[in-house]
Amino acid sequence: MAQSALRRLTSLAILLVVTACESSPISPDATRLVVSSSTEFDPERVGVIFVISQGLYYDTRIQIDPLRMEGEFQLLSNQRTEFGPGQVGRYVGGRFWEDLNHNGIQDEGDHFFLSPLIPPGRFVP
Repeated sequence: MAQSALRRLTSLAILLVVTACESSPISPDATRLVVSSSTEFDPERVGVIFVISQGLYYDTRIQIDPLRMEGEFQLLSNQRTEFGPGQVGRYVGGRFWEDLNHNGIQDEGDHFFLSPLIPPGRFVP
C-alpha cells in the first residue's frame, strides 16, 4: 500500500514538472482590474492577474486601496506581474504597485494597493 501511494506521488510530481516546463501563454492586455477605494463588496474590485514566471492566471480581489508606501511591493503592469503564490521571497502577498508616472521608481506618484492572488492559478483567463 505504501509503494502504491509512493508511485502515485511520483507520477503526480512528474506531471507537475512537465506542466510547469511547458511554454507559458501570452497574457492578454484586455484583462482589466478595476480599482476602487470603496470597502464594501464591489464586483468591480475583482479581476484576473497573469503571473509571467508561472504562466498562470489568478483571480484577485482588491482588499485595501490605497496602501501607504511602506514595505515591499511588487510591480503590476498591464495586469501582469513577475511572481505569484508559492514563490517564497518573491511574491509579497498581493502588495502591488503600479508605476503611474512611468519613472521606474516607487514614489508618491504611484498607486499602491493590496490585492492577493487567489490559488489555484490556471492556464486560461
